[in-house]
Amino acid sequence: MKNRIFFLLLFFVSVCSLSAKALKVLTIGNSFADSVFAYLPAIAKSAGDDLVLDRANIGGCSLQRHMDELAKSEKDPSHKPYAKKYTLFEKLTAQQWDIVTIQQVSTLSWKPESFHPHIDGLVAYIRKHAPQAEIVIQQTWAYRLDAPRFKEWQIDQQEMFKRLTANYEREAKHFKFRMIPTGYAVQLARDTQPVKYTAPSKEELAELKEPNLPNQDGSLIAGYRWSKDRKTGVAKLGMDTTHLNNRGRYLQACVWYAFLFGKDANEINFLPVGIDEKDAAFLRSVAQKTVEQYK
Repeated sequence: MKNRIFFLLLFFVSVCSLSAKALKVLTIGNSFADSVFAYLPAIAKSAGDDLVLDRANIGGCSLQRHMDELAKSEKDPSHKPYAKKYTLFEKLTAQQWDIVTIQQVSTLSWKPESFHPHIDGLVAYIRKHAPQAEIVIQQTWAYRLDAPRFKEWQIDQQEMFKRLTANYEREAKHFKFRMIPTGYAVQLARDTQPVKYTAPSKEELAELKEPNLPNQDGSLIAGYRWSKDRKTGVAKLGMDTTHLNNRGRYLQACVWYAFLFGKDANEINFLPVGIDEKDAAFLRSVAQKTVEQYK
């Protein structure tokens, strides 16, 4: 009987070991890559997978700026733009990376002319200093429908999504990269979720008093928040219509996990604080559908 139990335990451990996976991933991007750090490590850990996740990210950093910073570092090795401690060379050679991710800054993601020649130089540099790594490109997402920049750009959310998707798919095809379809997952969730975000009216916003916020149910983006004016100390209502909130970050992490580890996002058991199980299950299902479509 004891021998039987021992062999059953040994079999269970062996199966778990075979299903576990180890990956080393470096992101070269901006805040739209930073957000995946919120939940991806916890998701991998909860599944028994070994993930080393590091970043060469700068907020608001375009492909062109990454190359400009690289040129400065090569001219002056003391110039360390990443966390003010590292050069891109140091980041690329710090580990034997399995995967290196790249992306365009969101403000330029919908503009086809913004990618070249900068992406060419970045890809060449990665291939030179991390030749063992697979380079993948993250498709970023369209802003929330009430983003002020849409009026300036004379486009809407759907048009931004359409254009950025065309750009990322073109670059993925050109370089023969796989694409992490985060942007598609965000849009699919927006289109299929039971409660869809509706922008508040000007009248509703005018009546708000701190700390009250407008209804933002269905949003995957950070949205409205109160903050103190640094000079006057008066509370002001502002909004972030670009960066992901907890729901969005969880969706992004589920997409990345399914994409990187090749596992079913529906089987993820990590649940962040503030997201109920029903909503989390919906977000996981969207992530899995998205990754399956882009295989």
